[in-house]
Amino acid sequence: MSKRKPTQKWDDMPIVHPNAAGIDMGSKEVWVCVPSDRDPEPVRYFATFTPDLQRLADWLVACGVDTVAMESTGVYWIPLYEILEQRGLKVFLVNARHIQRVPGRKTDILDCQWLQKLHMLGLLSASFRPDAEMVALRTLLRHRGMLLEHRAPHILHMQKALQQMNILLPQVLSDVTGDTGLKIIRAIVAGERNPVKLAQLRSPNCKSSQDTIAKALTGNYRPELLFTLSQALQLFDFYSNQVLACDAEIERRYSAMKPRWDGPDELPDIQPVKKDSRSKNQPSFNVRAHLIRLTGVDFVGMMGISSSTAQTILSEVGSDMSCFPSEKCFASWLGLAPRHEVSGGKLLRNGTLKGNRRAAQAFRQAALSVGRSESALGAYYRSHRARLGEAQAVVATAHKISRIFYHLLKHREAFQPQSAADYEAMLRERQLVHLKRKAARLGMTLVPTAQITHLQPANSEVSQ
Repeated sequence: MSKRKPTQKWDDMPIVHPNAAGIDMGSKEVWVCVPSDRDPEPVRYFATFTPDLQRLADWLVACGVDTVAMESTGVYWIPLYEILEQRGLKVFLVNARHIQRVPGRKTDILDCQWLQKLHMLGLLSASFRPDAEMVALRTLLRHRGMLLEHRAPHILHMQKALQQMNILLPQVLSDVTGDTGLKIIRAIVAGERNPVKLAQLRSPNCKSSQDTIAKALTGNYRPELLFTLSQALQLFDFYSNQVLACDAEIERRYSAMKPRWDGPDELPDIQPVKKDSRSKNQPSFNVRAHLIRLTGVDFVGMMGISSSTAQTILSEVGSDMSCFPSEKCFASWLGLAPRHEVSGGKLLRNGTLKGNRRAAQAFRQAALSVGRSESALGAYYRSHRARLGEAQAVVATAHKISRIFYHLLKHREAFQPQSAADYEAMLRERQLVHLKRKAARLGMTLVPTAQITHLQPANSEVSQ
């Protein structure tokens, strides 16, 4: 007969947050629970209008509540979070999956009561959220990314219209939205049909010759397709102008932010982008200088990190690395660290957990960009790709870059590049140490080839 394990009673557990409240937030209603000794009616209902949320905050302050737990689902929690934060309350944004894993839930208890009880016992951990200035910057950067996503389909529409008219411009130009491509498309929309005159709009940096471009521009200019090309070009220009306006607002936000370190409050004299950078989606202002002024670290100097990537990561993770105890915790929060689930000495699962999607994606893009470089990160990526495949190599390299990012931001240090040859030498030393240990376990000694004395076989006569 198996013995049942004794269950620990909830009333016997120590109270960590005695002044805790729980909030179940919805789109139309809010249910709030405070400790039962604070009010004759500890569970109350509020609407989601701003005056009702203000009354909710007043009631919590009157009940002596200093910390609140609420689920971070959707975007309904943001207005209430900001109001409670302004009142001086500490808000714990809780992952809904963590609540489901805590046993003991009863059917006759409200969600707000369950949140209040778990938070009072200290069983809930707060989700990370940057400071208010970084949240505002993050909102603008996410909006900028959305504008770029909305602009991309109209580029495909222009390419489709050109292809249907047998104007093979995408075959002779690497990017139809580059300098040469946009000049030719605008001239076609304006009414120019002579392929020789259109080919003369070629930029000096274009690899294709004028004769090749003129052949590609000889096609059937159909009126209905010219109309769709004009519409797609107008939409492309509209979103491009919106991106420029968004960049202006982001630059204004940067200028209003104070440095996050003990450094001068002035822009350094530094180039905005890396040498030979050809990304057309880069911000229209010097993001690199603003990031150095705010953090004291030149993230663009890292291999694989561009201005757009650096500001995306910084807006998602913030500038205060004290929220993450170590670089391992930081990589785990991003969802880039492997999680090994072991039971009874047997590996059950091996994979990464869900984390900050936007920041992790930015690190993955940085990992892909260093794949062909002659750097230590590039050699690291290629060695992992040969053994584990491309998908796992990207995650492993992104994991490594995130740890470097954490170290630079926490200690305010400059990035020290390492070549692929240095990485290969370090890898060889590690392999030698591993081989020596393995030989010692087998009772043998690892001897270099140069130290081996080749013994000649002794001459022995066979007796008859």
